[in-house]
Amino acid sequence: MTLTPRLLGLFALISLLVGLGPLAAYPDRSFTLTPAESKEIRNFVQLLEQAHYNREAVASSDYPSVIRSYMEDWDAHHLFFLDSDAEAFIAKHSDGLYWNVTTLGDISPAFEIFKRYEERAQNRASWIFDRLEGEFNLESADEFVVDRRDLEWPTTTSEADQIWEDRLRFEIIQELLNEQELDEAKEKIRKRYERMIKNLADIETHEVTELFLSNIAQLYDPHSTYFSADTYEDFDIQMRLQLVGIGALLGLEDDECVIREIIPGGPADLDSRLKPNDRIIAVSQSDDPEAETVELIGMKLRRIVDLIRGEKGTDVFLTIQPADTPDASAREVVRITRDVVNLDSARARGAIFEVPDDSGTPRSVGVISLPAFYGPNPGSTDGPQNSASGDVAILIEQLQAQGIDGLVLDLRDNGGGLLSEAIYLTGLFIEQGPVVQVRSYYGDVKVDNDEDKAVRYGGPLAVLVSKYSASASEIVAGALQNYGRAVVLGDSHTHGKGTVQTVYEMKKLDPKLRMLDTRSGAAKFTIQKFYLPSGSSTQLNGVVPDIVLPSIDDAMESGERYLPQALVWDEIETTEFDGTPLDSHILAPLREASLARQATLPEFDFLQRNIAWFTARQDEETVSLNLDARIARRDADKSFQEAMKLERKMLREQNYTYTEFLLTPEEEEVDATAVEENQPIKNETEIADLTVPVAEEEPGSEAVEAVAVAEVEPDAAIDDEEAEEPEPEGYAQLDIHLREAMRVLVDAVKIGEQPHFAERVPLTARSSTGG
Repeated sequence: MTLTPRLLGLFALISLLVGLGPLAAYPDRSFTLTPAESKEIRNFVQLLEQAHYNREAVASSDYPSVIRSYMEDWDAHHLFFLDSDAEAFIAKHSDGLYWNVTTLGDISPAFEIFKRYEERAQNRASWIFDRLEGEFNLESADEFVVDRRDLEWPTTTSEADQIWEDRLRFEIIQELLNEQELDEAKEKIRKRYERMIKNLADIETHEVTELFLSNIAQLYDPHSTYFSADTYEDFDIQMRLQLVGIGALLGLEDDECVIREIIPGGPADLDSRLKPNDRIIAVSQSDDPEAETVELIGMKLRRIVDLIRGEKGTDVFLTIQPADTPDASAREVVRITRDVVNLDSARARGAIFEVPDDSGTPRSVGVISLPAFYGPNPGSTDGPQNSASGDVAILIEQLQAQGIDGLVLDLRDNGGGLLSEAIYLTGLFIEQGPVVQVRSYYGDVKVDNDEDKAVRYGGPLAVLVSKYSASASEIVAGALQNYGRAVVLGDSHTHGKGTVQTVYEMKKLDPKLRMLDTRSGAAKFTIQKFYLPSGSSTQLNGVVPDIVLPSIDDAMESGERYLPQALVWDEIETTEFDGTPLDSHILAPLREASLARQATLPEFDFLQRNIAWFTARQDEETVSLNLDARIARRDADKSFQEAMKLERKMLREQNYTYTEFLLTPEEEEVDATAVEENQPIKNETEIADLTVPVAEEEPGSEAVEAVAVAEVEPDAAIDDEEAEEPEPEGYAQLDIHLREAMRVLVDAVKIGEQPHFAERVPLTARSSTGG
């Protein structure tokens, strides 16, 4: 499933502050612009043309494509518009679009297209309501194309009617598969489209404007967007204060609410059931069967946020369509307890595992899991604050005190954070030298160096990554790979976000707008590009691991390369640094040993069967409209998944014994069995200035200490009655990639014990003062 970047200007963190005022009672449906708003539009386009990193790639001739992309934002699956609508709008507005927007600040096509969409949707809803009164054939051999994004809009009303006839049968079967009676299913579908029409009636002028201008911004790259005044106000609040909610970053895709990111340490993260790309289908405030369940199709993101946010300690019930289940009828109700999530205090955590080498001798392997690159807020006066580099340094000291043989740095699902922290953290493992190069549009290159000669950990090192390791994570993994300091393992590639964005309030651009006592929108746009010390960009291709592990994530179309208008990969001159990638005589035996285990160990067979099942289901372009066939498929899928759950439990019995280390305020007592309450931080795409310096003193050294918890043994034997128990949290999970990363590291330690490596053991620092 491809995740489109459109509507990024409408994202929101769950949840906004409790106490924010209610939405306006009377939405602005004028669909006209004031002179000040037209001026702001002109300034916005000029800013992109003059300051965007990719400004030379966009010409006036590209603007006509905005018409179609904007129509698809409203109607992604080509269900409501007719092909004649697209032809008419493109013919009418293509020639003068650039001139009207840039010279006059005129975006009237946006309003005209939206009104047509609303009209088509209202007419279709009326047709649906009438059709639901009739009977439906659920015994045919017909197939339905669920994802119509690559298909054209229907050419005639009769063709559209047939598409909707099939879609209604599809939706009825979806509900019947989820234990609804036929009449209940029809009534639920009726309410769904009644709500869709009601939600459309709430769309306001500034939201239409925001979406249209974001389409223009995304001619340049997928991370550029326009914030309306309301969205920018929310964005600013999120950057400065703590939130009460579930801790998730949301977006809209195809009129559905999609979880973009789970905020580290928030309630959703600690619960561990919600995942990126899951779709939130409905929300309820109670698990009482009589309680109202509100479907979210077509709902504005702000209203979705209002439904999900609430008082600390209260519960919200989310109906989820899991991303890792290709069956569109799959539903799961997840209960989350709302809590306070601070934006500046996610924490690293660590553990020591006892991993046997090929002779059976146990080796102590340290693991440090880092959810994000967090750091102090320069404007805060709340006393000592945590930082990623400071916390990792503390954990390294604690782990080394226990005599570890090697260390795994786990950066999976780490979406980035402060660039400064990425540099400091890399410096914990190298003596000194460049970490990242930052290039501007003009070609000038700034090299950011680790200036500290001290090496906190100089022993064998592995870095574990995934397709959700992005930005700052890619800088750290790529730099350590460049230096030959670590072996990198994980998915086939990391996310590939190698760009820097800034956020600029529009009124600051124009003296006249600054004088007006009105709010203004803002532009988020790309200004720089990241490059590793070798000169290779992290953009698009990301970091390619030295050892690739089989992953279900690789079966999904996720990552920068799948985003439209993503900036290209390129390279610049290498900068001088004291290091080289791993030699083949070291990497080859590590890779060969890993491939041998991947071919023989039961856990990899288990993983490959899961991947094969998911891939086969995902590759199916149609679904049956025969109820009996769908029931049989559902039951077969359920049997497979239950068998996999049981096998997962059995494999967990083979988990290595480990001792966990948590970071906690030193004045608090620690329950050795408690789950650490991490808290989330800002993602890099949400920070205007990624190069904000942190305090010179060691960050967080006075605020935290590492506390070892009780040694944990693998799960005891389980029986069939326990098969429905939830997956354990943290290091108690079956984590096949982490297990293999530790084995590879043990292999490297064994290789380093050979006499000819006496001068420098593989995967160690060239000069070390820290071990």
